[in-house]
Amino acid sequence: MNIENILNLANSKLKDSLVNYSDSDSEILLSKVLKENRKYILLNPKKKLKNDNIKFFNYLIDKRKKGEPIAYLTNIKEFWKYSFYIDNNVLIPRPDTEHLVEEVLKIYKKDSRLNILDIGTGSGCILLSILKERKNFYGTGIDISKKALNVAKINAKVHQLSNRIKFFYSDIDKFLLGKYDLIISNPPYIKKLCLRDLDKDIIGYEPKLALNGGIDGFSAIKKVIVKSSILLKRNGKLILEIGFDQKNKCLDILKKNKFYINKIKKDYGKNDRCIVSTKV
Repeated sequence: MNIENILNLANSKLKDSLVNYSDSDSEILLSKVLKENRKYILLNPKKKLKNDNIKFFNYLIDKRKKGEPIAYLTNIKEFWKYSFYIDNNVLIPRPDTEHLVEEVLKIYKKDSRLNILDIGTGSGCILLSILKERKNFYGTGIDISKKALNVAKINAKVHQLSNRIKFFYSDIDKFLLGKYDLIISNPPYIKKLCLRDLDKDIIGYEPKLALNGGIDGFSAIKKVIVKSSILLKRNGKLILEIGFDQKNKCLDILKKNKFYINKIKKDYGKNDRCIVSTKV
């Protein structure tokens, strides 16, 4: 069987299972199997495939048919300008989360020296993207998942940033180390009862620990804000990702904890997604 044949078969299988982007998903998975880029796949349609490659490719296609996200099957996800190792121990980075990186880079110049804390670091993609852009920044990432921290450490090593970042296994409630110029966080903020309404490729595969915001969706957000008021230096900033309907309550919590609201950033869908605030 050649590349063209197997891609046509895979595309049909994925379409029958109502998988969006069946063409590109098939090409991406075959690229992984052959360890070649998609350009090679498209330029060599008549290339014959080895049996081992066919078996492995069909195995990946079957997993994709069942809804497993492409990022977990390839173990790669693009975020900001970079590629990150991803597995099912961490949330898959979303384009809307890039707004956190964007806001940090707007506020702080290239020659700034900064100490940053990332609460719920997951894959480390937010903090590591910022460190790649700012050579005088130093980072600390904390998470309540040891497996997530292992992923973040892999990404720090891949991006040659291990010398400028430290990771700690800790809940924010119990974290007391250091004072910070900036705290960033994309905490779990989905209401517990709303988890069941998520797409099957999210709720069936992504870690619930990184999604579940408790009964009202605010259990992690409240902890992040309250502890940030202690861990931030005076005039330090907290940049927080929130759910589309959480702005007003988040603003109340921030103001009660002596934060000044600098900016509310909308995501690509025009929903409120990111709050920039300053400890006063």
